[in-house]
Amino acid sequence: MTTEQEIAIDPVCGMKVKVATAKNTTLHAGHTYYFCNPKCLVKFTGDPDRYLKPRPAEAVTPPPPPGTVFTCPMHPEVRQVGPGSCPECGMALEPAEITLDQGPNEELIDMTRRLWIGGALTVPVVALDMGGHAFGFHSSWIELLFATPVVLWAGWPFFVRGVQSVQRRALNMFTLIALGTGTAWLYSVVATVTGGAVYFESAAMIIVLTLLGQVLELRARDATSGAIRGLLGLAPRTALKVGTHGHDEEVGIDTIAVGDKLRVRPGEKVPVDGVVAEGSGSVDESTITGEPMPVAKEVAARVIGGTVNRSGSFVMTAEKVGADTMLARIVKMVSEAQRSRAPIQRLADSVAGWFVPAVLAAALLAAAAWMLWGPEPRLTHALLAAVAVLIIACPCALGLATPMSIMVGVGRGASLGILVRNAEALERLEKVDTLVIDKTGTLTLGRPQIGEVTGGMETVRLAASLERGSEHPLAGAIVEFARDRNVTLRPVSDFRSHAGRGVSGTIDGKRLLLGNARFLKENGVDLGSFQRPVMLAVDGKLAGTMTVDDPIKDTTADALADLRREGLRIVMLTGDNRRAAEAVAGQLGITDVEAELLPEDKARIVQRLKAEGRVVAMAGDGINDAPALAAADVGIAMGTGTDIAIESAGITLVKGDLAAIGRARHLSRATMANIRQNLFFAFVYNAAGVPIAAGILYPVLGLLLSPMVAAAAMALSSVSVIGNALRLRKSALT
Repeated sequence: MTTEQEIAIDPVCGMKVKVATAKNTTLHAGHTYYFCNPKCLVKFTGDPDRYLKPRPAEAVTPPPPPGTVFTCPMHPEVRQVGPGSCPECGMALEPAEITLDQGPNEELIDMTRRLWIGGALTVPVVALDMGGHAFGFHSSWIELLFATPVVLWAGWPFFVRGVQSVQRRALNMFTLIALGTGTAWLYSVVATVTGGAVYFESAAMIIVLTLLGQVLELRARDATSGAIRGLLGLAPRTALKVGTHGHDEEVGIDTIAVGDKLRVRPGEKVPVDGVVAEGSGSVDESTITGEPMPVAKEVAARVIGGTVNRSGSFVMTAEKVGADTMLARIVKMVSEAQRSRAPIQRLADSVAGWFVPAVLAAALLAAAAWMLWGPEPRLTHALLAAVAVLIIACPCALGLATPMSIMVGVGRGASLGILVRNAEALERLEKVDTLVIDKTGTLTLGRPQIGEVTGGMETVRLAASLERGSEHPLAGAIVEFARDRNVTLRPVSDFRSHAGRGVSGTIDGKRLLLGNARFLKENGVDLGSFQRPVMLAVDGKLAGTMTVDDPIKDTTADALADLRREGLRIVMLTGDNRRAAEAVAGQLGITDVEAELLPEDKARIVQRLKAEGRVVAMAGDGINDAPALAAADVGIAMGTGTDIAIESAGITLVKGDLAAIGRARHLSRATMANIRQNLFFAFVYNAAGVPIAAGILYPVLGLLLSPMVAAAAMALSSVSVIGNALRLRKSALT
């Protein structure tokens, strides 16, 4: 048996270590420390004080800061500063922005407390009612004593929201609950005094079952935000900042500025987006890109905040911090998408507009029918029928049908590297029949390489001197080609960039044009029949050319084959020359090719396809793709592309892999099928439940629906919708 003296605690991870068999130990300040593995030992020896100094006690989570915007999960257009209830549906508002510092859900805590206390007080009420039927013992006054706090305290939020719904002239589920339970309780109070039949157990059970539905719903809503909290948890809270004299200082992540030098040691998270300045490492980017294998990072390689350095050590230069990091943008995109409304929601909204008034009318008609034609006691039967109709028809399931599926579906997509900007894009994606794809950076790696050069090193010198002022990927390839050959560059004046065409400028008094054949022809340069991807003209005459190679991504061919099998028409668009475009298209089996296009040309082609009745998705990664991405029914941006492209798209593929388009379509189909199932459950439930509650089966079967049973059925309908939506978290998107 192991004694306490034979066990040590790893100061890094907190695990227990057997002293006798420990292989990883170190001596510090005269004391021996034991570690469960070498990584913990390395971390400790690098900064012992970090793990030995006492940690501050857990602070109480503060309330939301002043100015926090709250919104309704079912009506995202409702936004206000500070907490409150939704004027449309009466639900408690929640913070629009989820944070890790966000405290527990106060409404969930309150509703849970009311559920347990209300449930405990309801038990004796139901027992007394059942005892009265079974043994003839009954006390209305005792039932009143126990049921009153259930209705007036545990159910108080429902009455408040019910009254607010009337004041705002926006009737909702709480209107029906307050009216139904309030009527049953008031009738029973009068009956207690006058000696009539009481229905305290119905009023109390309705409140308890409604509370149960609210608790389950609130827990489910908390679960849907788990994807965002998981993303937020990827970001470290602190970073090691390299000081001016080489000393490292631990600083808060929010104090890091662009240009700061940060050290990332083995096992630590990359704090922000940046570029490796010194050293090297092997970084696990699976949490962001979905790529399972660690990626080697050398000097000049880009690193993403929230990823994990598995081995090696490097110093990085911060380039994007705060809200500009990829992780922060992903969190914002997922959060906004979960709050957005799908077009199919309009169906539920249009029904909800007349639903509650129709239910009130049905309850009155049911009561009138029982009063006119029902058996004695007519008033009692009329009351029970009206209350049962009000309770069973609560439209909570209808309101939850679409938002719950969207929230779960968007979170599921985020875990797969598929970022959905809005619910409309997710809904439309399943209907897409034409996929328009940009070539460079989407089908290919987007890292062009210079091949054959005519005109000698002078062509390279002039071209690289011009392109030094451009941000185009091809410009970087030309400059890198010149640098590798130690070519000295010349100063440029009058530099201009011509989007989709090329660049121009003056070097040593000579007017230079560098770009595609179309650009040179537009400026009066005679090319004859000679064409290359990159052409250089000096003072109006052709002086040199370059060929460009851009390798096709390894996953592109298989991804396109899968999309074709699903019936999608593939169209390739590119600003490159036709020869290069057709070479890539031939390798990938693409027959619809449009080349030598300007950004506005791409958007025009997308519009033309839509005019033909096609539902078009556009996939691209560059600034020049932004107009077409915005024009398409669904814009799909590569996460490896430009910020403008990502902002213009409805869906972003973090890894930049076309194979994810297939997964995104499967996600769209699964989510929309889930929504239709939920709406079907809600509509059929209410269509069948209201007539049964009104007593339509009584003349045939002698069957009446108790208000308690109606309340249980109402709660069950909400639970079924929530449970069905949560299935998306486990669905196989293949």
